[in-house]
Amino acid sequence: MSKKLVKNGVGRIVPTEINGKPAIPFMGLGKHRPQGKIIGPSIPTCLDYPEDGDKTLPSLKEALIKAGLKDGMTISTHHHLRDGDLVSNQIFKISNELGVKDLVWYPSASFPCHEPLIEYLENGTIHHIEGSMNGPLGRFTSNGKMKGVGILRSHGGRVQALKDGEVKIDIAVLAAPTSDKFGNANGQQGQSACGVLGYTKADALFAEKVIIVTDNLVDFPCMPMEIEGNYVDYVVEVDKIGIPEKIVSGTTRITKNPERLEIAEIASRFLLESGILRDKCFVQAGAGGISLAIGQYVHNILRENGWKIQVGFGGSTKYMVSMLKEGTMEHIMDAQAFDLDAVRSISENPNHHRYPVFNAYNFHSKGNLNSMMDLSILGATEVDVNFNGNVVTHSDGYLLHGIGGWQNCLHAKNVILPLPLVRHGIPVIRDEVTTIVGPGELIDVIITTFGIAINPRRTDLLEKMKNSDLPIKTIEELKNEAERICGKPEKPEFTDKIVAAVKWVDGTVIDVVRQVKK
Repeated sequence: MSKKLVKNGVGRIVPTEINGKPAIPFMGLGKHRPQGKIIGPSIPTCLDYPEDGDKTLPSLKEALIKAGLKDGMTISTHHHLRDGDLVSNQIFKISNELGVKDLVWYPSASFPCHEPLIEYLENGTIHHIEGSMNGPLGRFTSNGKMKGVGILRSHGGRVQALKDGEVKIDIAVLAAPTSDKFGNANGQQGQSACGVLGYTKADALFAEKVIIVTDNLVDFPCMPMEIEGNYVDYVVEVDKIGIPEKIVSGTTRITKNPERLEIAEIASRFLLESGILRDKCFVQAGAGGISLAIGQYVHNILRENGWKIQVGFGGSTKYMVSMLKEGTMEHIMDAQAFDLDAVRSISENPNHHRYPVFNAYNFHSKGNLNSMMDLSILGATEVDVNFNGNVVTHSDGYLLHGIGGWQNCLHAKNVILPLPLVRHGIPVIRDEVTTIVGPGELIDVIITTFGIAINPRRTDLLEKMKNSDLPIKTIEELKNEAERICGKPEKPEFTDKIVAAVKWVDGTVIDVVRQVKK
C-alpha cells in the first residue's frame, strides 16, 4: 500500500496507490472524465484452434495448465450459481496443488460457499480479492489477514475496470449450465440451470483466456448463445457445476417481520402519493425482504389503477415473474435469476429478456439503463444525516457484504431506501456512516416506521408531500429517535492498516475499509 494518502471529494482519506497500481481519489459526482482507449485481449487466430470446433479437455486442471496458469495472474469467475457454486473453489484447489502463488481472484460476487478459499488466502495461493468479500471472506479481510488490499466494485464498476484496462483478466473460468464443444453456452438449460449469465459477457470479451466448465455438454449449436464460442479457448465437462436450489438465499424472500412489512406498506403509500409510481414507469427493485414486500403492495396498486410497469430491471424473482404473467409488468430485463421461478420464466416468457450488466450498468459507456429508471428501491446497512449510504460494512466496522449493483442503481430518477430505524439494537441512521459507498446527493428518500426523511435537495418531493398524512420528518429527527430508543452508538475502532478500497462507478476511490482493532 502506498504511504501517500489524500482527502477525496467526500472528505475520506484514501490512497493514491493500491497493490502497486495508481489509484484516483473520488473527486465528486461527475468530476472525473475517463481518457484513453478501451482495452482488449491479444488478437487470436484460428490457426491455434481445432478445425472441427471441438475445444473440450478432460479436466479443469489440464485447461488451467494449457491456459498458462502462473504466479500473479488474475482469475475471474461469475456468481450466477450463488451459494451453490461448485467451480470457484476447485480453481484455487488446483492452483494450490500446482504450487501457483499470488493469484488475484476477480469474482462478480462471493458467497458463504467460498469460505474454503480462506485456506488459499492464508497460504499465499491467492494474494487478494477484487470483488465482493461476503461473510467469512469479509471477516477474514477485516481482521487484516489478506496479503494484498481487497478492491470492492459495483457490478458496473467491474465492467468499467475491464473496459478501461484497470484490470486485465488472464483466465476467466465461466461455469455454464449448458455448452457445446465449441464453447457456445447459456444458463437456462441443464441440471444446474441458473436462468441467465448476465455477468459473463465482459469476462468472455476481455479475458486473455476463457474456460467454460459445464455439466451439460450438448450437440452444436447450443442455443441461445449467451456466451459465444468464438471467445472461448477450452471447454471442460464435469459431473456437477452447482446446486440450483442454493441459488435462492435468505435475501430473496419477502420479509415476515411485522415492522418491515409496515415499512413496505408506508413505502407503497409514499410511492403512490408522490406520483413516483405511475403507469408505464421503469422500476429497479432490490432482492431484499422489504423490497420484495413493497413489490407485492405495488402489484396491487398497479392492478387497482389499471397501470403497468413498462420495464422491471434487476435480478429477477418469482414476484416479478408473477407481475409479468398477470400483466402489471410488460417486460423484465434480466441480468441474473434470484430464484427457480425466474430460472424457468426466462425460457418460457418472450417478454422476459436477457440483459447483461455489460449493457445495463457500466458508467463509462454511451449511456446505460440506470438513468432511465424512474425508481430504484434499495437497502443499506447504514445511512447518515447527509444521506450518504453504506452497504459493505456494518456499524462494528466489519466488511461483510459486496456492493452488487447498488451504486449503479443510485443513478435512477428516484432512489428510495426503506430501512428499519434500528437493526440488532443499533441505530441505522448515524451522524456519519462507517464506510461511504454512495454519496448523499443520489439518495432521495429514507422510509422507516417512525417517519419518512426526504433529501432537502428534493424540493419537488417535499412540495408534493407537504399535505400528506404520512409522517414526513427530517433525517435528524429520525436519527434522534433511533438514539432515544437504543442510545448513541459507539464508533468502531480501527488500526491504520487499509484492508480494502471501495471504488465508485467511475473507477475512483470513494472510501477505504481499515482493519478492525481487536
